[in-house]
Amino acid sequence: MDFKGEDTRKTFTDHLYTALKHRGFRTFRDDDEIERGETIKFELHKAIQESRISIVVFSKNYASSSWCLDELVMILKRRRTTGHVVLPVFYHVDPSHVRNQMESFEEAFTRHEERFHTEGAEKKDEWKGKIQDWRAALKEAADLAGMSLQNQVDG
Repeated sequence: MDFKGEDTRKTFTDHLYTALKHRGFRTFRDDDEIERGETIKFELHKAIQESRISIVVFSKNYASSSWCLDELVMILKRRRTTGHVVLPVFYHVDPSHVRNQMESFEEAFTRHEERFHTEGAEKKDEWKGKIQDWRAALKEAADLAGMSLQNQVDG
């Protein structure tokens, strides 16, 4: 599962994680599954490579996490190359806001761009490419058939 922790941790993703485990699915959630001292990026990449399905939970603050955005890029690359199944869940966000980077997604990208501008000119092209990849990944994911959970009680 790919999600922004503090947005959904004690609500939707906990319920989903528990339900999947009880049904016998082997699940990976980065904060529970990574051993102390392990490289997070390597373990995430390994989990994505070994998975057949990824559930991406888009919440209002999802795009504020460069980790989530990098993970989404990895997931979608795997989808394009191996047929990996991706199920997007839009948790209290409109899919069009994800697709077009509106509202909280637009605000997050403004903050990312401001941060990248302050980090120096030598990384400008790298950050520009990363932003383009993130935007394209959000659009691609939002174009997939998924679930929209808005204004619903947790659980």
